[in-house]
Amino acid sequence: MIYRSLADVVLVIHLAFAIFAGIGGLLVLRWRKLAWVHVPCAVWGALIMFAGWICPLTPLENSLRRQGGQAGYEGGFIEHYVVSVLYPSGLTRGLQYGIGAGVVIINAAVYGPMIARARRRRREAVPMDVAAAGAGDGPARR
Repeated sequence: MIYRSLADVVLVIHLAFAIFAGIGGLLVLRWRKLAWVHVPCAVWGALIMFAGWICPLTPLENSLRRQGGQAGYEGGFIEHYVVSVLYPSGLTRGLQYGIGAGVVIINAAVYGPMIARARRRRREAVPMDVAAAGAGDGPARR
């Protein structure tokens, strides 16, 4: 019983991580400092998809399920829980590339304008800072 519950906890954490990696950039629009957590998660999520790796949470969940008397599953988390619902025929490498690209595109759409705004603000602030710094440097040279 405890192993089944732990497997379910891992499943919920895994699902939350996958959602956060995919669209968590939208939360960054509200809480900018969250980007320090989100960017590594999004990179990891996209890397898992592009490389065709299995997330370490999948074998952990499967192990806990087996210890709890349940059968584990083949393949990865996305293939088992998400693709099996959305695409019953199964996960292909092309679909994995598509999911990975979706993660990158969604997050680029969020972070691109944020980075551009920050750069624009920084550029606009530099001329005033330079002028102010030059005005109070001390006695003029002769």
